[in-house]
Amino acid sequence: MNPYTSARLAAYGAMGLPLAMVALPVYVLAPAWYSAMPGLPLSTIGYLLVGARLFDTLQDPFLGRLVGGLARAGSLQRLLWPAGVLMMISFCALWFPPVSGPLALATWFAVTLVCVYSTHAILNISLLSWGAALSPQLGIQNRAAAWREGAGLVGVMLASALPTWLTAGRGYTPRYAMALFNGVFASSLLFGMIAWMRWAPAWLVSSATAPGSSHISGAIKRLALPVVLNGLSVALPATLVLFYINDHLGVPALAGSYLALYFLAGMLGLPVWSRLSGQMGPARAWALGMLLALCSFSWASWLAAGATRAFALICLCSGFAVGADLALPPVLLARLLAPDESMPAQYGYWSLLLKLSTATAGFALPLLSALGYQPGHATGNTLALPLVYGALPAMCKAAALMCVYRIIRKQGAL
Repeated sequence: MNPYTSARLAAYGAMGLPLAMVALPVYVLAPAWYSAMPGLPLSTIGYLLVGARLFDTLQDPFLGRLVGGLARAGSLQRLLWPAGVLMMISFCALWFPPVSGPLALATWFAVTLVCVYSTHAILNISLLSWGAALSPQLGIQNRAAAWREGAGLVGVMLASALPTWLTAGRGYTPRYAMALFNGVFASSLLFGMIAWMRWAPAWLVSSATAPGSSHISGAIKRLALPVVLNGLSVALPATLVLFYINDHLGVPALAGSYLALYFLAGMLGLPVWSRLSGQMGPARAWALGMLLALCSFSWASWLAAGATRAFALICLCSGFAVGADLALPPVLLARLLAPDESMPAQYGYWSLLLKLSTATAGFALPLLSALGYQPGHATGNTLALPLVYGALPAMCKAAALMCVYRIIRKQGAL
């Protein structure tokens, strides 16, 4: 019996959907949610977010070692099920604090955030490692990554659209809408956990959990700079896209359509990049995706105000390219690791790098402010927003592409 059928790889990738559903609301909706509660200052919320995100970033290498040790002992499921249940409970608790008053609310916010971040990191590192360890064959690793990231894109779309549709489209109160959203999330999480544990291909590569190999590998060192630069090139426009649509293009009503086009293009691109990776290697395929994204962001940097059709094409191209950013780098890391290096430990460092790039993108807003941009004002007479939204990511992408090209020259197709 073939353990790598599409159905079994889909069972592995299904867990990507609930993991993606968690990330977006925590980053985007939670600050506004708590700022509406009486007695909790906005500055306190900001400090708690920074502290929780810093903790989340620094814990990943330690969690990677924990996952590797349990996988080596054959008892990883003893960690994954409690982590999944705790994430479900803490994510729901985050939105419905049974306390009041500044200190109690701040404590509840901090504790639930840390629980959500920690359990999400455990499950995410385990899922990435599992996908790389289920087979040494590049084609199977590519297919597993495509299923995982495709489900993740569906989760992002649900997280971005469902709360808004429930409140604006259905007229529900924010609390009732969030309760329904939590129900959808909990259902998808239970299904994802069951599918992953029961029907996904088994963790087969024993060297993926080699003992005594939790140091920072040479593969991580070679990929650190391109991963951070490439992550920054993705996080910067993601942070600024609504400002660009609202104030540069002047079409806030089309924001949802643009985002949907971007994510749909990403989903369509995943099987293409997976096939290209199998034909030319993950490094060369990733470089090709980088080149497409570089052209897209360069175009956006000098796009005229109000050029709505051209921006739709940019969303299509950059969304198609992001499929390569999602699926191929984890596969490339697996191909670069030595046989005696623990995959979970290295994916812990990998997760740290990705979160570092996301955190660094937050400096885009102070940079725009220093350049004279003010949200809510048309930017037809200033280059600040187009340059930071388009040119700066293009520069980061170009630098990352040069790094990957050096890897290709030294390592070949992998």
